[in-house]
Amino acid sequence: MNDDNCDPNAGLFGNDAEESEEEMLAKQLFGKNPNRVSALRDLIFEDMMESIDTEKMPEDAKRELIFKMAINSVLDMVMEATPDEISEEMTYAFDSYIGVALTNRKYGVDLFKEQSKALLSIDPKQFEDDEQYEAALREFEEQWWSISQPLLGQRNPNDAIAESMKRYGLLE
Repeated sequence: MNDDNCDPNAGLFGNDAEESEEEMLAKQLFGKNPNRVSALRDLIFEDMMESIDTEKMPEDAKRELIFKMAINSVLDMVMEATPDEISEEMTYAFDSYIGVALTNRKYGVDLFKEQSKALLSIDPKQFEDDEQYEAALREFEEQWWSISQPLLGQRNPNDAIAESMKRYGLLE
C-alpha cells in the first residue's frame, strides 16, 4: 500500500462522538487488521514471492509454502512485539484457542456455544441469591470442560482439545 491510498484528513470530519472503551479496544484489536494486512504485504510479500519463485515445485506446494511463510512471519513479529512478562501466557492461550478451533472443526461443533447452552440450563430460581447463582455458574463453567459430551463421541472437551493440540506438538 502506498501513501497515496492514505487520506491524512480522513478523521477530521464526523468523528465527534466519544467511543466507549469496548469500541476503542475492538477497533485496536480487530478494526485495524485490514491496515495491518496492507502494511505486512508491503513488508514481506515481495521477498516471500521472490523466494518462492526460485523454487521448483508444484503450484499447490508453492501456495502452501507461501501460506506457511506468511503466518510464520506474522507469528514471529507478534512474539517479538509481546513483552516477556506476558508472552508465555499469551502463547499458551493462543495454542489452546487453536486446539479448540481444531476440535470444533473435527467434530463439527462450537464448544463455546455448547457450553453457553449448558449454562443457560441452570435455573437461577434454584439459588437463594445472585451470589450463589453466579458461584454455581462459575463452578459449572469450569467443570463442563471435563464432562463427556455427546457431540464429541462421549469424550470430554479437555481430552478432545488436548488430542488436537498434541497432534500438532502444541502440548509440549
